[in-house]
Amino acid sequence: MHAWLNKLDQHFPVRYTAWLACAVGFLLSLFAWVAFDVGGLLALVCLFLVGLGWRDTHQTRHSVLRNYPVIGHMRFLLEFVRIEIRQYFIESDTEATPFSRMQRSLVYQRAKGEPDKRPFGTQLNVQEPGYEWINHSMAPTEIASHDFRVTIGAHSSCTQPYEASIFNISAMSFGALSANAILALNGGAKKGGFAHDTGEGSISEHHRKHGGDLIWEIGSGYFGCRNDDGTFNAERFAANALDPQVKMIELKLSQGAKPGHGGVLPASKVTPEIAAARGVPLGVDCVSPASHSAFRTPVEMMQFIERLRQLSGGKPTGFKLCIGHPWEWFAICKAMLETGILPDFVVVDGAEGGTGAAPLEFTDHVGAPLQEGLLLVHNSLTGLGLRDKIRVGAAGKVIGAFDIARVMALGADWCNAARGFMFALGCIQAQACHTGACPTGVTTQDPQRQKALVVPDKTERVYRFHQNTLAALKELVQAAGLSHPNQITALHIVRRISGSDVRLLANLLPLVKPGELLEAIEGRAEWPHNVFKLYWSVARADSFSATGVH
Repeated sequence: MHAWLNKLDQHFPVRYTAWLACAVGFLLSLFAWVAFDVGGLLALVCLFLVGLGWRDTHQTRHSVLRNYPVIGHMRFLLEFVRIEIRQYFIESDTEATPFSRMQRSLVYQRAKGEPDKRPFGTQLNVQEPGYEWINHSMAPTEIASHDFRVTIGAHSSCTQPYEASIFNISAMSFGALSANAILALNGGAKKGGFAHDTGEGSISEHHRKHGGDLIWEIGSGYFGCRNDDGTFNAERFAANALDPQVKMIELKLSQGAKPGHGGVLPASKVTPEIAAARGVPLGVDCVSPASHSAFRTPVEMMQFIERLRQLSGGKPTGFKLCIGHPWEWFAICKAMLETGILPDFVVVDGAEGGTGAAPLEFTDHVGAPLQEGLLLVHNSLTGLGLRDKIRVGAAGKVIGAFDIARVMALGADWCNAARGFMFALGCIQAQACHTGACPTGVTTQDPQRQKALVVPDKTERVYRFHQNTLAALKELVQAAGLSHPNQITALHIVRRISGSDVRLLANLLPLVKPGELLEAIEGRAEWPHNVFKLYWSVARADSFSATGVH
């Protein structure tokens, strides 16, 4: 039988069967049309498919279509809807790619104000290595409110400290997000009393409409405060920074999605609204360089931060980064010690970050994950005796209350979330953010697609997601016998190592004691961890380069 099929294939390739069927269908339907006046539409469809098959066999771009005319298009159709098929029919509730259905459903339920309880026990495998939990107390506490706050800017030349929520909207620019998405996010922030990070795309008219608290992010393109040549403009910065709606200034060094990588918004996507917000001309590519031009050394960076703080009228000023070379972070720490200038806050962005479209290699293999980056920052500041003067924020796949609790156990004072609030807006994880074809109107500048996102409804969803997540956090804190999330430490979180071994995070992760790094620098104690031993001595306050490291 196999030999017969091979012989048949030599004279008439079996892979042409679909094309032949279309030709036969055309002839039969044409006969029916002529003889009985029926089947005209079918004849036209079959004729089209016959022509398509002829085109397939003569085009040169797709080998599949040359070998499998007509039927080969099914392959491209299935590939086009592969993500949706997998998401709706194949993946399990706990399979994270990058967020599981269970995580997305939790956000949707809390955003809609629907019950978020789960029956019949956990769907997680509690015996699997990596499973984590928070230890509860036999003497639970009672907390009056879930409106947890942290004071930012109380230990420097800051004269306008900000009482921030411990859960805020992470940096997402207008341009990356639609106008309606920005409106809904800021409306929710206004109603819930939490902060909305502008992203490096600066402050647009959509950020201002509802008056929600803003963290103004200043990136390497200095959008909203730039000269025509892309350099920093102090007067334009002050004009925006002095606005009472702006509560904090955040200097962006890098982001988790693509640390060390600049960006270009093509001229075709620079709308009049985006041009006005960013201070760039229409019809010209909008460039975000990979590095800053306002400073070149860690010392100059500290001086620039102090300048921004003064120009803003004394508002909390800090910086955001994804940790890369350890000596560069140590160089910044040395600059703090040398100049006496301290940022009011540091935001650590984990490499898990993902709202910004990035090359695959950067998404998968560049930058430190949140746990490692946050630990390095927290341990360094603690060991140098600076931790009580500098607040630390963190971002990277924060969705639920346990995510917040765990990040705070690693040393954060507050958390930011980007994709969580995108889900609250109605994002379905279609992963079409960079195409302009977002099916829910969240990440598109297409006016028609944006209409799908109804601002009043989504404003309420953003507000409810924030409120219900913090309410869930309150219950976790109470169960642990604590009175505030900032009391959660690595002593409260347990991780399974194997089927018979569990450990406290405090016993698994390197934690530095207050002043311990200073003692090691002065030679009065051993280095608390190899990363300090290897790289502290090569870090330089006058350069981001390291001595003897190439």
